[in-house]
Amino acid sequence: MDIIEKTKEIGNEIEESLEKGYEKGKEILSNVASHLPFANLAKKKSGDFHVEIDMPGVKKEDIEVRIDNNILTVSGERKMKKEVKKKDYYLMESSFGRIERSFSLPKGIDQDKISAQYKDGRLVIDLEKEESSKPKAIEVK
Repeated sequence: MDIIEKTKEIGNEIEESLEKGYEKGKEILSNVASHLPFANLAKKKSGDFHVEIDMPGVKKEDIEVRIDNNILTVSGERKMKKEVKKKDYYLMESSFGRIERSFSLPKGIDQDKISAQYKDGRLVIDLEKEESSKPKAIEVK
């Protein structure tokens, strides 16, 4: 075998390895993304926050909302749905497992005025700033 053929062979092996690595990377990232719920975060003029997080398939009792060092963390667990096993086929498409999302919040959130409501697969969290941290208009005299 001459050097040109050997170089082509090595090049093909490297290309094949890169393609396999790329496909595996896509698979891993897809799996990670399926455990990060979509969220909308809005800051109001008053300085308060409104957060909506999609958590379909998660029961209310399996959701945890906490704030620690101005980090809002929402987590939940999707339970495995019943799989279908028949003589001639098997069906299991629902993703399951732990999902979690965290948000950095500014200082001054009044932790006694946080509300969370869950309905139809969507968690809605409202966070109010402490009165002393809210913007104030000063009248000019």
